[in-house]
Amino acid sequence: MTAVAEQIGQWVNEFTRQSPSAPWVEQLREAAFQRFVDLGFPTTHNEEWRFTSVAPVARATFRAAAADRLLHFAESVQELELKDIEAYLAHYAGFGQNPFVALNTAFLGQVTAFQVPRGVVVEQPIEITCEVPDDAEPVAVHPRTLILVGANAQCTIVETFKGQGRYLTNAVTEILVGEGAVVDHYKIQQESVSAFHFATMQAQVGRSANFSSHSISLGGALARNDAGVVLSEGAEATLNGLYIVNGTQHIDNHTVIDHAKPHGTSHELYKGILDGKAGAVFNGRIIVRKDAQKTDSKQTNKNLVLSDEAVINTKPELQILADDVRCTHGATIGQLDAESLFYLRSRGIGKEAARSLLTYAFAQDIVDRIKVQSLKDSLEGILFEKFHEHAH
Repeated sequence: MTAVAEQIGQWVNEFTRQSPSAPWVEQLREAAFQRFVDLGFPTTHNEEWRFTSVAPVARATFRAAAADRLLHFAESVQELELKDIEAYLAHYAGFGQNPFVALNTAFLGQVTAFQVPRGVVVEQPIEITCEVPDDAEPVAVHPRTLILVGANAQCTIVETFKGQGRYLTNAVTEILVGEGAVVDHYKIQQESVSAFHFATMQAQVGRSANFSSHSISLGGALARNDAGVVLSEGAEATLNGLYIVNGTQHIDNHTVIDHAKPHGTSHELYKGILDGKAGAVFNGRIIVRKDAQKTDSKQTNKNLVLSDEAVINTKPELQILADDVRCTHGATIGQLDAESLFYLRSRGIGKEAARSLLTYAFAQDIVDRIKVQSLKDSLEGILFEKFHEHAH
């Protein structure tokens, strides 16, 4: 038996042990599992996974389990039943190319699905927390979320992922943003340091709508985020990210902004801080379709590398098929600014303290863009502790 067949074999056992569901869910699961079997786990020969080896996940054995999922939202937000979501589920995050999306869909269980009705402005953030409890044996959880936002509605969504011990979180979130709606999305990844985290967020942004997503990655032994946005006419999208890794952590961010229609605007800023022997990947693709004239798109990736052994691979990609567009992209990799360090030291600030101050300032830029005050405060606390530890 080949290693690959063995890797798939254990998932077959878990797959067949699932409890039955609605016929359409069963069909979807079957199709997705077949696709997962065909694709197998990606290797570094696959261009999309060139710098990220998933071997530790492929080789490990996980028991399928359900995570503890906590939901907080206002009364105006409607939770959807399974029967209400057939027309939407798996229509945006396709499982044709990504084996982890296929695996998530194959283990479709309890879906967190809700709708913000047309024209409703939801003041309080909609909070979705996925927590994996410590288990004697490693478990795999496949949280699935579907969010439908009606025309001209407004809401804020905060997704948080955390847990204890060694486990695999393999999440998929689909967001449909109605015409003229405003959606502010946050994803906070604080997995345990020995956990694996794979997540796909796919947003379909309606005409003249405004969607922003902020991805904060702090935990996990190995983490991969795929964030995709498709923009309709006159839509605006913002993708911001902050990833902080040290030790032997590895984080991979792949983003795709697809300007499908004219007059779209997108902004992207991802910042990374690497220390120890950590590794990070940033791959940002911007696609401007043939009809998407008057597109305005700006992408920036900035990395701060604090040690000689940390490695960053950054690759911005532009695929422009229209001629009347404005697209810019840039990537920087730098160390702490020697002049600023010297200035702080001359003010009597110790070397490590000066380092952590400058590192904090680098991250602050992304934190300042967070509009949810409670989230901003807790992140500032986490960052302060993170960089303060180094100062002692």
